[in-house]
Amino acid sequence: MVPADTPVWLAFLIVGTAMSVMVALRYFLSSGVFAWVTSRARPGLYAKQQRQISFEIRYSLIAAVIYGVPAGAVFWLWRHHDFALIYAKWDAYALWYLPISVLIYLFAQDTWFYWSHRAMHHWPSLFRLAHKVHHDSKPPTAWTAMSFHPVESVTGAIIIPILVFLVPIHLAMLGVVLTIATIMGVVNHMGWEIFPRRLVHSSFGASVITASHHERHHEEYRCNFGLYFRFWDKVCGTDHGLSRRFEQREDSAK
Repeated sequence: MVPADTPVWLAFLIVGTAMSVMVALRYFLSSGVFAWVTSRARPGLYAKQQRQISFEIRYSLIAAVIYGVPAGAVFWLWRHHDFALIYAKWDAYALWYLPISVLIYLFAQDTWFYWSHRAMHHWPSLFRLAHKVHHDSKPPTAWTAMSFHPVESVTGAIIIPILVFLVPIHLAMLGVVLTIATIMGVVNHMGWEIFPRRLVHSSFGASVITASHHERHHEEYRCNFGLYFRFWDKVCGTDHGLSRRFEQREDSAK
């Protein structure tokens, strides 16, 4: 815990560094676990991508620093100045608000991601500047989820720190949001579909993004821009369905 009388610049440096380390550890844990799962479920899938994975890890570590700095600033401001709308007491709001707050955060994050992501694909200069690094992973792996150019990392790192000043959320529910973001980011980039085909083709799969949907984006670039939900893709006519490569792979495996 940083003492309250610590100079602001030093407090931000200490807490920001700690948060960056936590983000990096979360990345290595989540991506490492699912890379191990991939090695068991799809042996050899990443055998020819070792240089790519090294590239992804380097950019992901830079992204961890960028994500950690605003997170650390928010945490310090909340703990010492009560600026953010994060709360720790279970009775501060009605219990029914707990899952609602999670959905609000996920939808807001999904909305921001859809439009910022689509903009990076719409303008070629912005794509080359900010988003090309992520698409240099061909095909993506379990290590791709945080492989971003620093400019793109900034666009992703600011949304939750902004939300905590606008929408109240319990500290545990904020942890749920971050856990969902981490897990979905990894499983949607693994290069194969971890969920059963019947689930992917169910009403759940028609609404929630899985690897089969996001892989189509990495194949075509001009579609399937969402993060968690297919809502904006469907509303805006950019939902092109599921990966043909994944479908063909499943069909051949029958």
